[in-house]
Amino acid sequence: MNTTAAIAPRNGARWLTQALEAEGVETLFGYPGGTIMPFYDALVDSKLKHILVRHEQGAALAANGYARASGRVGVCVATSGPGASNLVTGIADAMLDSVPMVCLTGQVATHLMGTDAFQELDVFGLTLPIVKHSFIVRRVEDLPEVVRDAFRIAREGRPGPVLIDLPKDVQVADASHLPDHVPAQVQLPPAPADAALAEALAAIAGAEKPVIYGGGGIGLADATEVFREFVEATRIPTVLTLRGLGALPGGHPDYLGMLGMHGTRAANMAVQESDLLIVVGARFDDRATGKLAEFAPFARVIHLDADAYEISKLRTANIAVPGDVAAGLRALVGARSTCDDWRKRCRMLAEKHGFRYDAPGTDIYAPALLKRMTELAPDDAIVACDVGQHQMWVAQHCKFNHPRNHLTSGALGTMGFGLPAAMGAQFACPDRTVLLVSGDGSFMMNVQELVTIARCRLPVKIVLLDNSSLGMVRQWQELFFARRYSEIDLSDNPDFAALAEVFGIPAKRIDRRDQVEGALADLLAQPGPALLHVAIDIKANVWPLVPPNTANSTMLDSNPADAKAPEAAQRTESAHALPA
Repeated sequence: MNTTAAIAPRNGARWLTQALEAEGVETLFGYPGGTIMPFYDALVDSKLKHILVRHEQGAALAANGYARASGRVGVCVATSGPGASNLVTGIADAMLDSVPMVCLTGQVATHLMGTDAFQELDVFGLTLPIVKHSFIVRRVEDLPEVVRDAFRIAREGRPGPVLIDLPKDVQVADASHLPDHVPAQVQLPPAPADAALAEALAAIAGAEKPVIYGGGGIGLADATEVFREFVEATRIPTVLTLRGLGALPGGHPDYLGMLGMHGTRAANMAVQESDLLIVVGARFDDRATGKLAEFAPFARVIHLDADAYEISKLRTANIAVPGDVAAGLRALVGARSTCDDWRKRCRMLAEKHGFRYDAPGTDIYAPALLKRMTELAPDDAIVACDVGQHQMWVAQHCKFNHPRNHLTSGALGTMGFGLPAAMGAQFACPDRTVLLVSGDGSFMMNVQELVTIARCRLPVKIVLLDNSSLGMVRQWQELFFARRYSEIDLSDNPDFAALAEVFGIPAKRIDRRDQVEGALADLLAQPGPALLHVAIDIKANVWPLVPPNTANSTMLDSNPADAKAPEAAQRTESAHALPA
């Protein structure tokens, strides 16, 4: 223990560490620097577990993953200037996906603010569009109210990130006169109106082709169990968004899969044919709806959401049910739905258009590998992923038994999200299996956090799909840009297995289908961190796909150009190659 610090009067930084403890914070992620140094000095005598990352973006995304997996507020810390600006992508990701976070940034002393001092940056202004609220603490006496409000705002209503900018002189100011911190009570969302619920019950009873369309708001509202009760009670065919996956178990007989751009054909066809959409915690995102004007053209809409501003924002709700999502679903569990013929039709669609895993050849087929991965993993395993083709394969082929078990960057699509998010999830859930599925493009964006995983001996299991390209960009260039491949060649990737071993992480590389079963078993059996480097075909694409600005009924299962001009598939990809 630092004896000098222990007997010194309590300053602002020491008061803040004690306040974080009072808020229930156990773990925080950060990187020290000049203006935040008083806070780091106070950490020496605190009960907080600080995780030293190797880049501030890693801190923000680790806090993000911690919050997603646990439902608790994630906390990250950085110094002023570049430290704070490096947090921005992780903060924006949390804002767009409604993840509760409190972000602490150092700032130059108040008398230097506005003078272009060393590492001064207007973090308050910089983050205004990507936080629920920003605070600058100008007096030590303001700390109690700021911290209380920051955690309340992060948790309350639709969750999100809050930033606290801490000038250095506030951190070192005498705080011995401040009261001990007491967390604020979080205001619960209001109960839905009885009239709206009665109207919804009548609409469900009268619908012939109803579909439940569930989104990320189910997990945010801790409404997973009652959502499942609602589906079980009504037996209405159900589709989920990317962020809603896990709200219903993958094998449920009334589950049709994910809808949208890379959704299942059964899900998209059912939505397009439906006469009633029961929307629960979803926001009609463009990747889910396709061409909005042609989305579910025959359907009336019941919309339940905790955020009243989402209702009728993009699609007018015939019956608006704002307020507590769990309470709304609980009231609708008694709904009566007589749609047996429609249910049979939807099951037929699901059986007819189900995914196949018998691809020809000896190369590794990524969808089959990912399906097998979640079959071998424990039922409560957490799967984090990055952004790109592998993200969609994870969504299509992995099975999740709870929304918090699927960590994915939805609205922002942040490459580099997966590794630090998995790290944060493992700290939040130390007794659970945490798997990371990444691509060779995304993985390199925060590869430095392998050091953090190795240092902390976090047992994160990494499956790295390597097609030596920016796969999703390559697929779009193939389909929509006349195969004019531009800047997607990653054939100079390092040997990822050797790279992991440099960090002290056991690794293996496979490139044949007959190696998959044993390699996955070995990966999951490792007591600590491990990496499986999986080489896959550069030409592998994600199917089905809804082309941009088209209706979800317009789904592609292959490149139309291949049927018209098979020789195009053999075309030399000279623009794809590295410079000579």
